[in-house]
Amino acid sequence: MPNYNGVWSLSTQYQYAADWPDPPDATIGLYFGGFTGSYTNVIQQLSFISGVDATDFGDLTTVTYDGAAVSSSTRGISAGGSNGSEIINIIDYVTIASAGNATDFGDLTTVKRSMGGGGNSTRGIFAGGSTGSNVNVIEYITIDTTGNATDFGDLSAVRFASAGLGSSTRTIFLGGNNGSAYVDIIEYVTTGSTGNATDFGNLLSAQAYTGGSSNSIRGLYFGGYDGSTQNVIQYITIATTGNATDFGDLLTAGWLHASCASPITALALGGNNSSSRINTIQGVTIATTGNSTDFGDLTVAVQNFAACSNGHGGLG
Repeated sequence: MPNYNGVWSLSTQYQYAADWPDPPDATIGLYFGGFTGSYTNVIQQLSFISGVDATDFGDLTTVTYDGAAVSSSTRGISAGGSNGSEIINIIDYVTIASAGNATDFGDLTTVKRSMGGGGNSTRGIFAGGSTGSNVNVIEYITIDTTGNATDFGDLSAVRFASAGLGSSTRTIFLGGNNGSAYVDIIEYVTTGSTGNATDFGNLLSAQAYTGGSSNSIRGLYFGGYDGSTQNVIQYITIATTGNATDFGDLLTAGWLHASCASPITALALGGNNSSSRINTIQGVTIATTGNSTDFGDLTVAVQNFAACSNGHGGLG
């Protein structure tokens, strides 16, 4: 109730505040390049407000697909991939708060595509991939500077098409293909140090070719491919070790997704449902479990691309 001077009492303010809606999620996601029927250098900007479609942000310095992406709260970075005729080592960056074309950041230690990417507010880490031959190398960059990548350590074995995600302390790589078979391996590194990866646990099944994202607590792995297209969403608790757990199902089964997250929401973007490319953005609330819902649309149906955000789990 108001007091006699007409000023609302503190208890009444709390009552009203409890009924106020949560503020909209201000996180911004970016996606880089990909394959739309042709190879593209387009960067799209994604709002984490449900129902708001992606918009154009700018262009990479070259067409890029099968790259990896990492980010801080201010910079989004695209690394490696292919330009349609050859594998590249280019690293580009943009300032997330201002739309525009990408700027050269430096180079990977070698040309590389199909890496897993993750990191925290300081470091971006890239693991595995293919140089034409499959590799187990992990390398890193310091996001808020520019310069070439540096060797970090090794995965336990060669693999490509892994998903990457993490918290402020751990970067985790999930699944992939070793060149002869899909794998269910989950491994992690301590982001602030250097060294070889350590076993974390296993996915529900051996698979690859999809996106992973996280908040500071949970990591999610969306769909994928194991010889057939998958619709299962899996999750892990980042601070522990152990096997993945069933979270729910994608609205549309698919692989070759990209993924990015805010502290609240994880998104699976685009991909291929094994009959066509899709432009759907599918979203889940990370703290719960359940099936994905339609969150909005990309500007074009796209696959083989990478995404990042200024609100992912590594920034917590």
